[in-house]
Amino acid sequence: MSTELHTEISQAVVQRRNFAIISHPDAGKTTLTEKLLLYGGAIHEAGSVKARRAQKKATSDWMEMEQQRGISITSTVLQFVYQGFHINLLDTPGHQDFSEDTYRTLTAADNAVMLIDVAKGLEPQTKKLFEVCKMRGIPIFTFVNKLDRPGREPLNLLDEIEQELGLQTYAANWPIGMGDRFKGIYDRHQEKIHLFERSAHGSREASDTIIDIGDIRLEELLLDKDLYYELKNDIELLDGVGEEMDLAAIHNGQMTPVFFGSAMTNFGVELFLKYFLDYALKPGSYSSTEGDIPPTYPEFSGFVFKLQANMDPKHRDRVAFIRVCTGKFEKDMTVVHARTGRNIRLSRPQKLFAQERVSINNAYPGDVIGLNNPGMFAIGDTIYTGKKLEYEGIPYFSPELFASLRNPNPSKFKQFQKGVSELREEGAVQIMYSLDEAKRDPILASVGQLQLEVVQFRLQNEYGVETILEVLPYSIARWVDGGWEALEKVGRIFNTTTVKDIEERPVLLFRNEWNCQQLGTDHPGLKLSSIAPVVIGKQPIP
Repeated sequence: MSTELHTEISQAVVQRRNFAIISHPDAGKTTLTEKLLLYGGAIHEAGSVKARRAQKKATSDWMEMEQQRGISITSTVLQFVYQGFHINLLDTPGHQDFSEDTYRTLTAADNAVMLIDVAKGLEPQTKKLFEVCKMRGIPIFTFVNKLDRPGREPLNLLDEIEQELGLQTYAANWPIGMGDRFKGIYDRHQEKIHLFERSAHGSREASDTIIDIGDIRLEELLLDKDLYYELKNDIELLDGVGEEMDLAAIHNGQMTPVFFGSAMTNFGVELFLKYFLDYALKPGSYSSTEGDIPPTYPEFSGFVFKLQANMDPKHRDRVAFIRVCTGKFEKDMTVVHARTGRNIRLSRPQKLFAQERVSINNAYPGDVIGLNNPGMFAIGDTIYTGKKLEYEGIPYFSPELFASLRNPNPSKFKQFQKGVSELREEGAVQIMYSLDEAKRDPILASVGQLQLEVVQFRLQNEYGVETILEVLPYSIARWVDGGWEALEKVGRIFNTTTVKDIEERPVLLFRNEWNCQQLGTDHPGLKLSSIAPVVIGKQPIP
C-alpha cells in the first residue's frame, strides 16, 4: 500500500465514530436521534423527520406495516458530519418484538448509547440489549432522558445501573433540578453550568448561558435557593464518593459515562454529543480467519449485518447493509464473496438515510454502505479484496415464540418456499424444522408476536402466498454445545422437543424455564447455550 493511501485510510478512521442507540420503547429514542441529526446538520428543524414521515409515509419507518402501527420495525442507517467527525448512527427499532434485528445491528457498532427514561429507570428490553453489548465488550454511554418531567433521583439511577448491570458509573454531567424545576446541566469536566432558556428550544438548536460553578451570580440565575444548595451538595457527594473517570474502563465496557438531559427540549443533547466524540472508540479490529484485522489493513473488507427486501415496493429491490471493516471502498471495485468464492462488481453503492439514498464513490472503516442484492448475500457474509479472509458469523439469539407455518395452497408451493427462504436470509425470523420427516412445515422462531405477523404479511403482499400459523407451546430455545454427538451421549430426555436449525444443528425447545433448569439438573454434563455458535471459516466458535 502506498504511503498516501495508508495516510488517507488512517485519517478517515480517526474521523469516524459509529454507534447504535439501545432503549426500551417510549424512552425517547426517535426524539434523541432526531436532535442528534439536528446538531449534525442532517436536518434543519426538529420535527422535519416526523413531518417528512407524514408527507411521504416513509422516513426511518418506511414499511407499510410500520405506517399502520406507528412503530419502528426495521433498522436504518443515519449518517452525518459534526465538527469534522463522520458519524454513522445505526438506528434500531425500539419495539420489543423486533429486538433480534437490533441484536444483529449491534454487531456492526463500535459503541452503544443506552437511553433511559428518568422516571422508569432500567427496563427489560434495555437489559436484553445490554447483554449483547456486554458480549461484544463495546463501550456503553448512558443518556438519562426526559429530565423536563418528574422522575427518580439521579443517584438512585446510578445505583440501579451499577447493581443491575454490573457497570461502574461516572456522572459526566449532573442535572440541575427536574421537571418544572429543571434549569440545566453541570458539566463536571469543565466545571461549568449550562443554563437553558425553555422558550428557545425544541425545534432548533438550544442556546444556553454558560457560567463557572463558582460564579457569584449562580444562585440568582437559578431563581431557586434550595436548588442552588442541592446542586452544591450533589457535587460534593459525587466528588467525594463517586467513581473517577477511567477511559480505559469505558473502552472495555466496564464503566459507563452517564449524561443527563431532555431530548424533547434539547437540554444537554449537544453537550452529550461533544463528549461522546471525545470518549467513544474509533473503528477497531474485527476477528477473522486471519486473526484480528485492524481497520488500516490495506485491502478492503466488510461484512453483511442486515438485509432488507422491498425498501422500494415499486422496484421490489433487496439491499444489503455492509459494515466496512478495513481499507478503502471504491465504487465499481471488484470484490470476492467469501462464502461462494465469486467475484462481484460493486457498481451501485449507496449512502442510506432511511428510504432516501445517495450514490457514493468512497467509504472507509466504520462506514455503512448499501448494496443492491439480487439474492447473493446472506447475513454474516464477508466480502474482500486481496488475501482471502472471513469474519465471524452473526449468531442467532434465543427466540421466545414458536409457530409452524403452513401453506394451504399446493399451487403456491414454489412461491411459499422462495418467500420463506428469502425472509430467513434477510433475518426477518429464525427457521427451524422438525426431526420428523413427515412434518415438512417450517417452524418460525421469533422474539415477539409481531415478528410472526410481519412474515405472514410480507408473504401475502410480496409473494402472493396466504399462510396459516399454528402456535407451538414453547417459550425457550437452547442450542446444544457439542452438537448431535453430545446429545446422543445423554440418551433419552424428557419435557423437551428436539428440532434442527437451518445449519442442521440440534436445538432443544422447552415450555418454560423450569423445564430447562430441570434438564440441567438431570444431565449436568449436557451444556446448553442461549446463543447459537457463530461460524467462522465454516468452523463453529464457542
